[in-house]
Amino acid sequence: MTLDLTSVLVMTTLVVNVSGILFIAETLLRRDEGAGKVWALAFLSGMLTSLAYSVWAQTPTAWWAVAVGNAAFVSSAGCMWLGCRRFNGRRMLWPSVVVAGAVVAAGVAVVAAGPTGGDWAGALWMFLALVGFAGIGAAECLRGELRASRTAWVLALVLGLQSLFYISRTTAFITSGPDSALFQGPFGTVATSMLTVTLTIVAVVVTSVLRATRAPMRGVLVPPGRSDAADGIIDTETFADEMASLCERATWRSELVGVIAVRVEDLEQISTAFGSEVARTVADTWRMGVRHHAPSNALVADDGATGLLVGVVVDSPSHARRVAAAVYRGLFEDLGRVGGGVIPVVGVGVGLSDAAGYETTSLIRLARDAAARAATSVETSVLIGHDE
Repeated sequence: MTLDLTSVLVMTTLVVNVSGILFIAETLLRRDEGAGKVWALAFLSGMLTSLAYSVWAQTPTAWWAVAVGNAAFVSSAGCMWLGCRRFNGRRMLWPSVVVAGAVVAAGVAVVAAGPTGGDWAGALWMFLALVGFAGIGAAECLRGELRASRTAWVLALVLGLQSLFYISRTTAFITSGPDSALFQGPFGTVATSMLTVTLTIVAVVVTSVLRATRAPMRGVLVPPGRSDAADGIIDTETFADEMASLCERATWRSELVGVIAVRVEDLEQISTAFGSEVARTVADTWRMGVRHHAPSNALVADDGATGLLVGVVVDSPSHARRVAAAVYRGLFEDLGRVGGGVIPVVGVGVGLSDAAGYETTSLIRLARDAAARAATSVETSVLIGHDE
C-alpha cells in the first residue's frame, strides 16, 4: 500500500489536533500545579506543527510554514521535558531559557535560508534539538517523583524512542542526504508521520494518567478558596517566601531547617469508588490533620491538589523524623475515624538543610522525592531524603 504525502499529513494533523484538544480541555477542568499546563503547551505546539506542515504540503511556496513548523516541533519536545521537570519539582528558569533559545534558533535557521532553502531548510538544527530534548526528557522520567511511577516509565520509553529515531534520522540526513533512498525510506516524512501518530496517542494517555495523580477534577476533592490561610494553610508562593526568610536566619546560627512533604495518592480513586462527598471528607481531614499535628510554629502550605508542605526548624535529623512520624500517626488516626474507614495511601518525606542546603527549592524537591518513595514503600511511610 502506497500512502501519498498529503493524506498522511492530513491524518497526522487530525490525530495530533484531536489528542491535543482533549488534553487541553481536560487541563481546564482540573486543578493543576503546573506540570499538566506545561504538557498542554507541548501538545498545543504539536498542533501548530501539524497545521504548519499541512500548509507547506498544500502550498510549497509558503516557505515560512516550514519555519513555523520546525520551531513549534522543537517547542513541543522541549515542553515535554519542561513538564517532566515541573512534575519533579526541579528548577525551571534556565531550562526554559534553553528551550526558548532552541525554538528561536530552529525558526531562524529556516528564515536565514530564505525562500530558496527548500523543504529541508534548517532541518539539521531541528533534528539535533529533538534528539537532545527527547533524550533528557526520557532521563527526567527516571528520576525524582516520576521514577516512583511506572506510568512515567512508559513516557520515558516514548521519549527515548523519539530520541533514538532522530539520532538515526540525523545520521542518514548527514551521511546520505535528504534525497537518498536510505533517508526517504525509513526516515522520510511518511514514516516520521506514522511514528508521530503512534507516539502522540501513547503520550497523551500517559501524561493524562500522570496529571490525574496530581490534579483532581475541579470541585471534586479540594474545595476552591482553601489557600487563603483561614485554615492555617498558606499558598505555595507565600510558603516559598517565608521559607527563604527562615533559611536566611537559620544560616546565621547554623540551625537545621527541614521541609516535610505529606502526599496522599488515592483521593481521585476514592472519589470514583465511594463518591465525591467521602473524598471531600477525607481531603478535609487530611488537610486539617496535617495542620493540627504539625508543630504550632511550623509553616504549612498547599503543594498541588494532593500534597502539603510543612516547614520547620529542628535540632537534628532524628528530631525531624519524630516530627514527621507524629504528623503521620496523628493523620492516620484522624483518617481512620472518618469516611467510613476509607484511608488513602499517605507518604511523608523530609528534606533537611544538611543534605540540600538552605535553598527552599532544593528542600522542597528533596522532601517531595522522599514522600513519593514513602507512598510506595512497604517498609515505612516516613523517609528522610538524601540529595543525589
